[in-house]
Amino acid sequence: MIVVLIAALYAHTQSMPPLVVVESSSMVHVSDGEVGSIDAGDLILVHKSSFDNIVTFAEATDPSNPYYGHESHGMEGDVVIYKKNGESSTPIIHRAILRVVPNEAYPAVLGDDDPCPEGGSYDSEWSINGSQGACVLTWDVPGTNVVDQSSITIAFDGIDAGYYDCKRFVHAGVEPHLRVHEWVPKHSGLLTLGDANKCSVDQGHEAVNGSSGLQSLDGSLLGPVQESWLVGRAGGEIPWLGAVKLMVSGSGPGLTYVPGSSIMYLLACIGGVLVFPMIADPLIRKIFSTSPENIQAQQEKAFLIALGVDEEE
Repeated sequence: MIVVLIAALYAHTQSMPPLVVVESSSMVHVSDGEVGSIDAGDLILVHKSSFDNIVTFAEATDPSNPYYGHESHGMEGDVVIYKKNGESSTPIIHRAILRVVPNEAYPAVLGDDDPCPEGGSYDSEWSINGSQGACVLTWDVPGTNVVDQSSITIAFDGIDAGYYDCKRFVHAGVEPHLRVHEWVPKHSGLLTLGDANKCSVDQGHEAVNGSSGLQSLDGSLLGPVQESWLVGRAGGEIPWLGAVKLMVSGSGPGLTYVPGSSIMYLLACIGGVLVFPMIADPLIRKIFSTSPENIQAQQEKAFLIALGVDEEE
């Protein structure tokens, strides 16, 4: 039965594993948890997706963009699952905010100590005329007015780009909305952010002032999420059930970030599964006992007994 279920999920998502368990609270919208947003303890379907088909927050909030209005898990833009720097550590599940795309670039000098002798950011995954590896001088950001810029500055204030509320205390130069300031990306890819992280983007202070960012195993800050890092796009949510895995897992945060309401609903589900057979069995028996077929069978049995005939004859 489990094999059939996994096969069905794979057929639906085209990804293996087809599900991931959410361990942290970086994507919560309500502290008590809610269906529709991503909470710790949820199971999330992982859909295989082309990197180019990922819709960013910038694109989904741009009225002139064909993906305008696209939402996923309670906000505009897709939520992606990716491995930090492509490493084998626990994948991250965060929202794609914007995409940086090379505009002016020239082929890298592979095998040289400095692959970009004329300056620029070295991008190992970008190709020019079939040649892998490029040195990027200027950038575009789809869904914004950033075109052919050597550094990226965008205010998500509802004017320059779609409004992104940081939901944080505003003080001394800290703005209420997300602001990318003079960012020179390490390479092409996606700028990502947890919905509950108050504008502290995964790519750190190099992209957004005050961001702590995420670190790779060697301690360096992440660059934009590249295609080779992508595990998939977050699909449907199966709430609460992932808490069972977190409960029995010997590693990770366990139930630390799982909302209390999720634990309550999980226990209610388990209780329902245990109680249902006890309620359903007598009801089913009663229904079958009053069915015409069963009544006829009982009458035939009584008739045979009256005639003294053994049913097995």
